[in-house]
Amino acid sequence: MAVYTKITSKHISQINKKFNFGKIVSFNGIKKGVENTNYLLKTKTNKYILTLFEKRVEKKDIPFFMNLMKQLNKSEIKCPRPLNDNKGNYQFKIKKKTASIVSFLEGKDKRQLSYKNCFDIGKYIAQMHVVTKKLTLFRKNSLAINKLDNLFKNINFKEIKLIDNLENFLYFNLKEIKNKWPKKLPTGIIHGDLFMDNIFFKKNKISGIIDFYFSGNDFYVYELAICINALCFDKKNNKFKINNKKIKNLINGYECIKDLSNKEKNSINILCKGAAIRYLLTRVYDYCNTPKKALIKIKDPREYFQKLLIHNNLKTYKDYIN
Repeated sequence: MAVYTKITSKHISQINKKFNFGKIVSFNGIKKGVENTNYLLKTKTNKYILTLFEKRVEKKDIPFFMNLMKQLNKSEIKCPRPLNDNKGNYQFKIKKKTASIVSFLEGKDKRQLSYKNCFDIGKYIAQMHVVTKKLTLFRKNSLAINKLDNLFKNINFKEIKLIDNLENFLYFNLKEIKNKWPKKLPTGIIHGDLFMDNIFFKKNKISGIIDFYFSGNDFYVYELAICINALCFDKKNNKFKINNKKIKNLINGYECIKDLSNKEKNSINILCKGAAIRYLLTRVYDYCNTPKKALIKIKDPREYFQKLLIHNNLKTYKDYIN
């Protein structure tokens, strides 16, 4: 979550006429995240999240995200619930931006995950995948491995001095990953962006997951590769180290609900490389292109440079769990 587009009390009044929330006592921009503009709206009795969709979300995809969250809620996978206005619409316009409102999810993200947390997350993901397998919704992953060339081509490497020889590093790694990318693995709707700040806990139990605006159809095990990158590294003195026990717990949690095939397990290394380069590319792009006035914390690309180097020194599934 982030704030690129600033709104006023006048805009809030216009929204309230559409939704009849009652008196809105406060609205505040949320700095966390990088993709869309988000505000926390508070009434005397409830809280809501207002999202203005920015750069990477296309208007045509918004019904998919809203329907997915609706279906997950019906199946008791806890996540924000989309709200429709007086006319039954889930989206509207503010300052020429498409916007939506969802319910506020109780709980907080964690800075550190325990092994038990990793197990629970794996289990929760598998439960979500079991539900999404039954859905007829479909959306191509907009940041799938075959979509990353466009991102690479639109980066002005002259503007980024954080990493030496970065352009060549990305070019050759992306080429290798695309050549080795699996062709056929079990596929369905994944969340596609399960970082720690998108997983909420309450009393040390998962209270739900948020931010479905990268969700789409891809390999189920690619979800775990994203989570290995986002959740299963430890950081000390700005150096990242893979935590095999966290990975093992994540996968054990997943497999207590949904088995992984040997083919899926043997694809972990290349999928982890793909997830790492996806986030390295988006962070490099955002580092160069985020407006200076945006209320946002820019994420450091060097994290995923380090992680990709680590994956390049691993080969087998056993390298990840032993």
